[in-house]
Amino acid sequence: MSEKGLLPRHRSHLFHPEKRQESKKMSEANFKLNRRSFLQAGAVGTMLSAGYSANAFAQSETPHLSDYQPEYFTADEWKFIVAATDRLIPAEGDGPGALDAHVPIFIDRQMAGDFGNAADWYMEGPHDPDAPAELGYQSPLTPAEAYRAGIAELNALCQTEHGAVFAELDKQTKDAVLAALDAGEIKLSSTQGADLFDLLLQNTKEGYFADPMYGGNHEMAAWNHIGFPGARASFREWVGVEKPYPLGPVDISGKRG
Repeated sequence: MSEKGLLPRHRSHLFHPEKRQESKKMSEANFKLNRRSFLQAGAVGTMLSAGYSANAFAQSETPHLSDYQPEYFTADEWKFIVAATDRLIPAEGDGPGALDAHVPIFIDRQMAGDFGNAADWYMEGPHDPDAPAELGYQSPLTPAEAYRAGIAELNALCQTEHGAVFAELDKQTKDAVLAALDAGEIKLSSTQGADLFDLLLQNTKEGYFADPMYGGNHEMAAWNHIGFPGARASFREWVGVEKPYPLGPVDISGKRG
């Protein structure tokens, strides 16, 4: 396994669940990708489709990752989130990694808010894990509960199979575990139909590309890397101009990157 982590070559189905279902089985060798094309491919769709929790945290100043105190995750769960997101979008490469962009902070705040508690979701049964994707989420657990149950079970499995919890494994073993989880070779019964890898990947992408007010995309690092202009109000003067847009991004608060 490459030190590049889980940035796969030609893995466009990561951004298209229907395609991802068609090619769920995948070897570790395929988990490589040109970083910039991967990030550009998913940025706009991720930002437009995500429904983030605009809770009280969104208005507060985000501390540095090393100083952040999780609001939802326990200490052991937090170590897993940091380690797993670091392998999904690692720092090795030509752009910022998930930790540079404070993705774990975004995920923790979402789990502490409405998204994590499925506040706006229909959660009544029956739940059918084998139902087609168009029928929606099929677990009695909220996303926050699914993370908690899934992390505990996966850590126990890693302890049994590899002699340490996920966060303490070497990079190659972490990648192998995540690849097996993605391919369905590791099946977690505790999540009751929720897919921990899908949830983690979705939230990692969202935290990487969302407006910094939600805790991720620190200093608009991801937007700067792919050349996304952010929340600028008007581009009329650039219509028809055949040259690269020269201005940096602006976030919702008006801060310039």
